[in-house]
Amino acid sequence: MEQVPETTIVDTPRVWCDGAGDIRGGENYLPVSLGHPRVWMQIDEKGYADCGYCDRRFILQGGPADDGNVPDVAA
Repeated sequence: MEQVPETTIVDTPRVWCDGAGDIRGGENYLPVSLGHPRVWMQIDEKGYADCGYCDRRFILQGGPADDGNVPDVAA
């Protein structure tokens, strides 16, 4: 599998990404200003989905693309 900027293991096949990563919190939190518009993706038979904006890869835990090399992080 090719290298991707960031990989996240998820426990549901429906995921979203706004590009903000771990930058969260605060009363003035504005997710769009920190990344990109929120997009929803569906993980298919490949076992992963890539964000078209930031290239973050979401891998379904226990799916075909889960090789055990990425720490479990539910989104």
